[in-house]
Amino acid sequence: MAPQAGTLVLEEVSKTFPQRDGGGEVRAVDRVSLSIGVGEFVTLLGPSGCGKTTTLRLISGFEFPSSGRILLDGKDISNRPPNKRDMAMVFQSYALFPHMTVANNVAYGLRVRHVGQQELKQRVAHVLDLMGLAGLAERRPHEMSGGQQQRVALARSLVVEPRVLLFDEPLSNLDAKLRVQMRSEIRNIQRRLNITSVYVTHDQVEAMALSDRIVVMNDGHIEQMGTPEEIYRRPVSRFVADFIGRANFVEGTIHDVSGERATVSLLGQTVTVSAGFQPHPGDTVTVVLRPESLVLRSDPGLEQVRVEQMMYLGSSVEYLLARGDQRLIAVDTDPRSDRLFREGDLAGLTFEPETVHILPARA
Repeated sequence: MAPQAGTLVLEEVSKTFPQRDGGGEVRAVDRVSLSIGVGEFVTLLGPSGCGKTTTLRLISGFEFPSSGRILLDGKDISNRPPNKRDMAMVFQSYALFPHMTVANNVAYGLRVRHVGQQELKQRVAHVLDLMGLAGLAERRPHEMSGGQQQRVALARSLVVEPRVLLFDEPLSNLDAKLRVQMRSEIRNIQRRLNITSVYVTHDQVEAMALSDRIVVMNDGHIEQMGTPEEIYRRPVSRFVADFIGRANFVEGTIHDVSGERATVSLLGQTVTVSAGFQPHPGDTVTVVLRPESLVLRSDPGLEQVRVEQMMYLGSSVEYLLARGDQRLIAVDTDPRSDRLFREGDLAGLTFEPETVHILPARA
């Protein structure tokens, strides 16, 4: 069966650039393979220099691969220019024409495609209504807020009815409240239109809130891809665990292995967990404990830690804990006053066993 409209595949895609000093090449993207289904929202996530933006530029046609292929609905588009790819990009800077009205900015892509005047008006009116911009059609960009300008940029991309919609950190210029509002609007519209979308950001919360799948990139390659829950709960490496949210890393020792399950001791307790690798009895492993999985109790029989800092945040309390020379973070999401710990207190430390995740010691 032929692929449906909007299926995007990267096959072993690499991109190299010459070094500035002329002394060789830099591999910005390293053999990236990825398959994105129709209507799927996939986010490329990682720190600066990880290759996520270059990968997006390769998909869009602003860069061409040094090797590998990019397929759209089964057809090789690796060397097609951007205007021949049936994609649209929403830019970080909005890239609106300052002298044009909202309606003319939105209509620009249709005019370039020589869409008839009657159809053009209908499609522009429809997308402005979809984006809540119907009453602002005659305004110019400088007369609008940042959030409104971002809606215009999104409307301009949607009106051409692309098979794939690309986002290059589109919310980074907005304040925190507007970012939350706009990411909700983007997700709702994307789901309603069922349009294949590739989104680039370095913001982990943004990626978690928007994505069907997250692709975590590091040094030009894919470190891990999966649903937000898979990435957060079962990171494949210390890099992923540390980059997605916050994590405590504690040393543990393997006592027994049975099939895919391993018994590990940590913080004075022993638990049995699923292992995504093959450990052996006696191995030292790295245990990933998210801050919300640590629990403080007034119990001298537990591993003792000292509260170095307590931050009351209303809906939660965050503790910085000292365990010898190690520092740990714990978050209590039900901060009742009768069980709060104060700075300088000694507390017993335990954890939710089902949240324990182990990695090889050098992962």
